Amino acid sequence: METFVKKRSFISEARSPQKKIKLESDEGVEQDEEDEEFSHPVPWQKIEAEGLDCDYALLFSKEEADNLFKQLEEEVVYSTGEEAKVQVFGKVYDIPRKQATYGDAGLTYTYSRVTRLANSWTPTLKYIRDAVTKTTGQAFNFVLVNRYKDGQDHMGEHRDDEKELDPLCPIASVSLGAPRDFIFRHRDARGKRSLRQIEPVKLELAHGSLLLMNSPTNTFWYHSLPVRKKSSLPRINLTFRRIVVDGKK
Repeated sequence: METFVKKRSFISEARSPQKKIKLESDEGVEQDEEDEEFSHPVPWQKIEAEGLDCDYALLFSKEEADNLFKQLEEEVVYSTGEEAKVQVFGKVYDIPRKQATYGDAGLTYTYSRVTRLANSWTPTLKYIRDAVTKTTGQAFNFVLVNRYKDGQDHMGEHRDDEKELDPLCPIASVSLGAPRDFIFRHRDARGKRSLRQIEPVKLELAHGSLLLMNSPTNTFWYHSLPVRKKSSLPRINLTFRRIVVDGKK
């Protein structure tokens, strides 16, 4: 399998099926623009492999990302008790990072057999959500916040494929703080008895960056944030999602 990264200066219309944004050609000449209310163009990288479709960009400058990180440190209240645990193969473990859930009123999200109720949006989370929407044309009603105190905190391989999620909406991952490696592994290439030899796709998620995981990425690829002992600084990651409510997106 060939894995490649391709430079893009725009999001294709397929990324925002309900709206169109300003497109630019390689020469920088503007083309049709049907809806400019949310357009916030950034230089994008296209990341593709078999069944993997992602877009990556720096959404915030270092100065703004620094300020957003500080504000989140003051605003976000992280889960404790049972909500700070995860069940794996019938055993319960402490989650190796801090977590919090925020979103529209009444929304819940179930993963690892634990149902979490969304807290009300904080001003900073709402600001970041709106910036992601202006850049992508996608609306999000929920965010999972993960705080990694250093390189020892981590996230194991998993797919974001819960039934509550709108399958047509990408998952938007905003990273603030220490850069960390992010690894995709194809479902057929996991474990000692893997069915195929497919190379993993490795990225470094930078301070202020945005990664869009488009369909069908979470069908075929697991992702993880492995331990990095040399990383001594904290990191906050926000994964914005759209949860389907009563069959409505």
